[in-house]
Amino acid sequence: MTAHPPHTPPFRDAHLPFAKRIDDLLTRLTLDEKIGFLHQFAPAVERLGIPAFRTGQEALHGVAWMGPATVFPQAVGLGATWNTDLVRRIGEAVSQEVRAMRARDDRVGLNIWAPTVNLLRHPLWGRNEEGYSEDPKLTSAIATAYTRGLRGDHPTYWRTAPVLKHWLAHNNETDRAISSSSVRPRVLHEYDLRAFREAVEAGAVAGVMPAYNLVNGRPNHVSPYLREHLRTWTDEELLVCSDAGAPSNLVDHEHYFDTHEEATAASLRAGVDSFTDHGTDSSQMIARIQGALDQGLLTEAEIDTAVRRQLSVRFRLGEFDPRHDPHAGVTDFDTPAHRALAQEAAEQAIVLLRNDGVLPLAADTRLAVVGLLADECKLDWYSGTLLHRSTPLEGLYERFGAERVEFAEGVDRVRLKTSAGTFLHVLASESGEDEVRGAEGALDPALLAGRTDLPPLTTDATGTEFALIDWDEGVLTLRAPDGRYLSVAEDGYLRASADQPGGWVVQETFRLEPHGSGHLLRHIGTGRHVCVAADGVKVADENPEAGAKPETFELIIAERGEDAVTRITSEADVVLVVAGNDPHLNGRETEDRASLRLPAHQERLLRAARAANPRTVLALVSAYPYAVDTSGLAAALWTAHGGQAAGTALARVLAGDVSPAGRLPQTWYESDADLPGLLDYDVIGSRQTYLYFEGTPLFPFGHGLSYTSFSYGDLTTRVTEEALHVSFTITNTGDVTSDEVAQLYTRAIDPALPRPRRELVAHRRVTLAPGAQEELSFEVPLRAFEFWDVTQGRWRLEPGPYELLAGASSEDIRLRTTVPLDGEPGAPRPVCQRGLEGADFDEQSGVEIVDRTRVAGDAVTATEGRAGELLYRDCDFGDGVTEATVTVSGEGSVELSLDGGAVLATWQVAESGSGPYDYTTLGTGVGAEGVHDVHLRLRGPLRLAHVGFSG
Repeated sequence: MTAHPPHTPPFRDAHLPFAKRIDDLLTRLTLDEKIGFLHQFAPAVERLGIPAFRTGQEALHGVAWMGPATVFPQAVGLGATWNTDLVRRIGEAVSQEVRAMRARDDRVGLNIWAPTVNLLRHPLWGRNEEGYSEDPKLTSAIATAYTRGLRGDHPTYWRTAPVLKHWLAHNNETDRAISSSSVRPRVLHEYDLRAFREAVEAGAVAGVMPAYNLVNGRPNHVSPYLREHLRTWTDEELLVCSDAGAPSNLVDHEHYFDTHEEATAASLRAGVDSFTDHGTDSSQMIARIQGALDQGLLTEAEIDTAVRRQLSVRFRLGEFDPRHDPHAGVTDFDTPAHRALAQEAAEQAIVLLRNDGVLPLAADTRLAVVGLLADECKLDWYSGTLLHRSTPLEGLYERFGAERVEFAEGVDRVRLKTSAGTFLHVLASESGEDEVRGAEGALDPALLAGRTDLPPLTTDATGTEFALIDWDEGVLTLRAPDGRYLSVAEDGYLRASADQPGGWVVQETFRLEPHGSGHLLRHIGTGRHVCVAADGVKVADENPEAGAKPETFELIIAERGEDAVTRITSEADVVLVVAGNDPHLNGRETEDRASLRLPAHQERLLRAARAANPRTVLALVSAYPYAVDTSGLAAALWTAHGGQAAGTALARVLAGDVSPAGRLPQTWYESDADLPGLLDYDVIGSRQTYLYFEGTPLFPFGHGLSYTSFSYGDLTTRVTEEALHVSFTITNTGDVTSDEVAQLYTRAIDPALPRPRRELVAHRRVTLAPGAQEELSFEVPLRAFEFWDVTQGRWRLEPGPYELLAGASSEDIRLRTTVPLDGEPGAPRPVCQRGLEGADFDEQSGVEIVDRTRVAGDAVTATEGRAGELLYRDCDFGDGVTEATVTVSGEGSVELSLDGGAVLATWQVAESGSGPYDYTTLGTGVGAEGVHDVHLRLRGPLRLAHVGFSG
């Protein structure tokens, strides 16, 4: 037996395996203490010397919500680097800052809720900025690198414990708490699960967070996939943390369960280990768990399982071994190395979309800079507070000299005239800006927004000239001459008090609504109109009879943005238009975008600049792709919001100090017409992403230009039992040192069923000096060529020829060869033995997948108001069948035919009145033999789970 120091319980013995220590600790905890651990804010157990623990610290691209920290480029920008080594180093820096900040503030948690690995399937998704790529291979590679950096290299103790978001198939903000993603088995396995699986298998992931939405009719927080897939990928205990408020959503919004006790028990049994609900107040969740126990819906053993997973993470974080924790003394924070890394990341994230030779700029270039983003360093919902900042304009001043750079923001300058003939006016503030500046002089938006110590707006005879910024979709902001945005505080008054638009509910946005001969001004955050009262300008009361009435304003335009642009651009050598988005507006968490188009106001500025000077360069700084015509531009670049060093990075690329080598992590489409519906998750059936898209993209996946040129050669391949070995050379044939991102794709040449047009299997970013050559070698596992065979419910490698394509993007292929691969030949569906699972179709129209039961399984149903069509190819009826059965619930009819011929069988289903999960099996005679395509037609609100055949 192991000897313990006197009076030291085994759970405190650092020489014992974690599993034994957790076993011991579980026996010492009371049931009430264990229940308390299941809330996000687990209380301390003072009698055992166990401190309080909080799951959840946001750190998507730097430490968020905890004040000043190093701010790296947005996640989609990190994806655009295609550089796993860089992203790993960023993860290391972020985790070091987490540890350093926690040493000063115990509110900072070590359980990191990052990265987001949801695939960027649809570019209108509001949270596009949070993901890495539309491609599962690239996403998992970047996510694995980031989590390895967050975890650290110590074999026992983790620096931080990363949790992947958001499990599963989550790409819409519209109705996100109630919408269901219909995900067919092939898409589930080949697309959505892959991004999570490879990161988990790499061993640096502590757990996952389920998403708000449902998948196939079942909420993610009670998903059987947690047990059936996630927990089979690793031997480590994984912690599943609920998303905020999601446990209550199961009853309050999704109405999936009748009581919170049922919902909580179902979540816990499905695999949720930590409940994030009701903020810091754990009492309601504790009551629900206790109620579930009292009702027999839960057992103490099931609670122990969840607590064990939590404790596993806490032990790995060194909480119980402070003397042995190698990360306990980490103090690295805002170091020169972290600042340099932020700049390196911002530089590597920049993508050169097109270039007619105007870039790089000569040192003596006279530059006109215009645009709403030119003097901005925008943050997003998951950013930390800036310690340092660099806008494009500031970077250009520093690099080229202020005397060579002229700037016009291009906003409309307006005054708002009241019906009484006065104008809105901003009173001077008695409190100075110094009072709201934080460490290192950083202006903290949190200290400015919602202030009530500043005077409200009033009216006078001359008024204030505001910068009116139109962000499209009728959303506008108004900025005072001192740079502060008009905002509405809780008292309802308008003040010039916000450094930037921001917050969960943005209070700095308005709409102008035509009314009579003028406009009403509606405040979007409250939904109320602006009125002028005796004590100041405010939003109208909820009860229109209670106070001042909405004011009708006349909009007086002092100068249009296009006029300012024209004034400074015609004499410049080069015009730089900096356009893009504000990450808090028109596309963010809770709000999807309506269109790919660039906001109309920014389109006007771009047209004005291009008309005045043909040497116009567009720099898009945005969280997502745009459909913008770049054909008449001298050059175009894109970067995500690049964090604290964004401006310096852009200026260095424009000047040629750095050759751009970022690559697009997702397809840029030409128009909204190229997009499927936002809620259409069938990437195969609707031909989504570069994997299946058959149109001509504006810019393809993997695209990005350079200031030099590269040649590819010497492609060789070798097949072994487990992998395909590929090598080729890259040579820098230009005269500039630059990075190249070599990309390796494959495609099945003659597949038996729809497969990707091409699919990324490997990539590498390398730096080459002029004339330098490097041989790149890749080992591609043969499983990368497999697909999910629905006829057998497993992965299968189809034998035959596969083309390998090496190049600089998914469409810029420089080398190709064909390799024959052995595999398992396909066979007709053995329907006499297995029947047909409803969701295992090959094609469908008007059908969605729903939950067979609340616990497990899938069924199919016709989408509301439509007849559904299902096709199952190559069904083998052997020597013949005489009967077919359907397992169904609800009411309606099912029709069966073969090869598109006449209807052979019809089942009429009568409503049982017992709910959607009350299935019945109905049979009818049918004659069939040999191999045929089976067609099913569904009519009415029935659910089809299975079709069986017998002789």
